[in-house]
Amino acid sequence: MKKISLIIAFVLALSLGNKVLGQGGVIIVEGNYQGKNIYVQNPFASGGVGFCVSEVSVNGNVTTDEIGSSAFEIDLKPHQLKIGDKVEVKITHKSDCKPKVLNPEVLKPKSTFEVISMSVSADGTLKWSTKSEQGKLTFVIEQFRWNKWVKVGEVNGVGTPATNNYEFKVSPHSGKNQFRVKQTDYSGQPRLSKPVDYNSTTCDVIFAPAKVSKDISFDCSGKPAETMFEIYDQYGNIVKRGFGAKIDCSNLPKGGYFLNYDNKMGEFVKK
Repeated sequence: MKKISLIIAFVLALSLGNKVLGQGGVIIVEGNYQGKNIYVQNPFASGGVGFCVSEVSVNGNVTTDEIGSSAFEIDLKPHQLKIGDKVEVKITHKSDCKPKVLNPEVLKPKSTFEVISMSVSADGTLKWSTKSEQGKLTFVIEQFRWNKWVKVGEVNGVGTPATNNYEFKVSPHSGKNQFRVKQTDYSGQPRLSKPVDYNSTTCDVIFAPAKVSKDISFDCSGKPAETMFEIYDQYGNIVKRGFGAKIDCSNLPKGGYFLNYDNKMGEFVKK
């Protein structure tokens, strides 16, 4: 008898739990604190009695914001957040209606960095210092070569307003080099640093042969030389990209190709 009573109690608990869950829903907005508050559009419940939102919490703490209106503000300042801190906002609402967060982008990191200094050391290390970062975003390192900016690496941003220092080992080509860093936030618009110049003492790289059956080799003063390269077909489609002293062209169809290498552009024919 006792066992049957326990089973009945368990079934009732499950039923009650399902009923409670079915009475409402939760909207979760996550991101990083950027110094701005969140605005919510709060409709009436379908019965016309009371508003849709029943509770709001920030990082697990129930807020004291006035939610009994058609629109309200979630004030993040009382939660002692620092710029870049993680934020999780939970908006609990009735099941017969749904509130709308009007500006969820305020918790998304925005690219605001300012470069304090940028240089390239003798060993080919790009170093830069920033301030005024808001939220963690990736820095993309780009090098100007072949009449365009080419991505050469990535470094994760710290995302805090204080001074942050970064470095990345680059591969300079012969002659004058230019490097820059950029970030792209939720807006899709990249934020760019000013380019930094670097004059390399590396000798000019050449390639051979112009008519290829198997490999293309890169040479610098009679010695094998590693370089960044790109190969395009006659229709402008990129078919190979990489870094090295040799390119395996054995799998390329016969025909003419364009070759970008070092700081130069050339052509070759696959036999």
